[in-house]
Amino acid sequence: MRFVVFGAGAVGGVIGARLAQHGNAVVLIGRGTQLAAVRAHGLRVESPGDSATLNLPIVENAGQLLWSADDVVLLAMKSQDTSSALRDLAAVAPVGVPVVCVQNGVENERLASRWFEYVYGICVMCPAGYLMPGAVQAWSYPISGLLDIGRYPSGIDDTAKAIAAELAASTFRSEVRSDIMRWKYGKLLMNLGNAGEALYGPAARSGRVTELARREGVACLRAAGIDFVGESEDKSRRGDLLRIGTISGQTRPGGSTWQSLHRQTHHIEADYLNGEIVLLGRIHGIPTPVNAVLQRLANQLAAGGRPPGSMSAAEVLSHLPPDLGMTDET
Repeated sequence: MRFVVFGAGAVGGVIGARLAQHGNAVVLIGRGTQLAAVRAHGLRVESPGDSATLNLPIVENAGQLLWSADDVVLLAMKSQDTSSALRDLAAVAPVGVPVVCVQNGVENERLASRWFEYVYGICVMCPAGYLMPGAVQAWSYPISGLLDIGRYPSGIDDTAKAIAAELAASTFRSEVRSDIMRWKYGKLLMNLGNAGEALYGPAARSGRVTELARREGVACLRAAGIDFVGESEDKSRRGDLLRIGTISGQTRPGGSTWQSLHRQTHHIEADYLNGEIVLLGRIHGIPTPVNAVLQRLANQLAAGGRPPGSMSAAEVLSHLPPDLGMTDET
C-alpha cells in the first residue's frame, strides 16, 4: 500500500517519515512554509536516538496525485482543517479509499463518514513536534508512539490489521481495537489540558484547572452515555513504552496547542477539544465553565498571534466563576 499523509506537521511528519524509513511508499500533502521547505531540502526527522533527512515526495493538494486502489489516506491535520481537506479529497480520491483519522478529538471520523465509506480512527499517543519548517521531532525513542486503530464507528477488518502491521514495523506500537472511539474519548479527556498548557505553561497539565476541566468532561460523557477509557486502563496500555528524551540537549517544549501558538498559526483545535465538552454540556444540561473559559482564552491568544505562556495562572483563574472556590493553581 501507499500512504498518503494529508497534513505534514508534527504527527503526520513523524509517521510519514518513520513509514518511509521502513520501506513503505509515502507521499505527503502539505502547505505553506512546510511545503516549500520539504520540497527544497527534504523532511528532517529528529529524535533522541537518531536523526535523518528524507527526500519524501510532497504535493500541495490531493488533486496533484495519481491515485490508485492501493492508497491509504492518513488524515493528520488539526480538526479545524478537516472539513476543507475532506472536500478536496472527495473530489479526486477513489471512492473506496480508506481514510484514517490520525487526529485528536472525536469529530473527524464523523466528518469523514459524510464522504467516505471506509473510515478508521487512530488513538494518537505520539509525542511529536513541529516548530519550524522542514523539521519534525519524535520525542520518544526507540518507540515513536502508540497508534491503536479500529474501524469507525466500531469493528475490525483486514485493512485495519494491515495498517497496524505496517505501523508496528515502523517504530510504533499499534493494536487493532473494535472499540477505537472509546479510546479516543479517553484521549479527549487527556487533551483538555492542552489549552491550559498553552496559556500559562506546563504546570497547567497537573494543576487544579485541568483537573476541573476533566471532571466536567467525565460528567458530560457520562450524561451522554458515551463510554471512555479510564486512567488505569490507559496507564496499563502505555506502560513504560513512551520514553521521552532530549534532542540536541533540549526537552519537549509543549504539546500540539502550545506548538500552534508558537508557530503563530492564528487558529488552534480548542473548539474540538474543550469545545467538544462544552457542546456536550449544552446538549445534556451539564455546566462546563472551566472548559468554556479555556476554549475562549486559548482562541483569543491564537487570534492575536500571542505566544504560548502569555498569561499567568492568576489571569486564567480570574476568568473562572468565583463559586468554584479557586484562588490559586493548586
